[in-house]
Amino acid sequence: MASKSSASVAFFLLVNLLFFAIVSACSTCPNPPKSKTKPKPTPSPSPAKATCPKDTLKFGVCANLLGGLIGGAVGTLPKTPCCSLIQGLADLEAALCLCTAIKANVLGINLNIPLSLSLLLNACSKKVPPGFQCA
Repeated sequence: MASKSSASVAFFLLVNLLFFAIVSACSTCPNPPKSKTKPKPTPSPSPAKATCPKDTLKFGVCANLLGGLIGGAVGTLPKTPCCSLIQGLADLEAALCLCTAIKANVLGINLNIPLSLSLLLNACSKKVPPGFQCA
């Protein structure tokens, strides 16, 4: 009986060895067929809408600077409070913050938006970015 069971174990091991040799030795096997469905493209992230990184209400201090620029006051202009808010911002961010403040009428006066924006930015040594529109 022992020879019959050892013969069946040997046969089982031989079949397993043969099976694994055949499966792993296929170096010239054709690639599996590709699926006919097209892969879904990953959606590109939509650009985030630009927002002012500072509190818009703080830009009310720019009304004094703008009043001095428009009124033609003689002497030094009160640049410090307004320009210190804008300092450290990129030109686009500064333009966006001032645009938001002007549109929200935080400054408390009716203004010509493109002109006022340009005057405020120039007074603080900033430039209106090319193509920027205060919408």
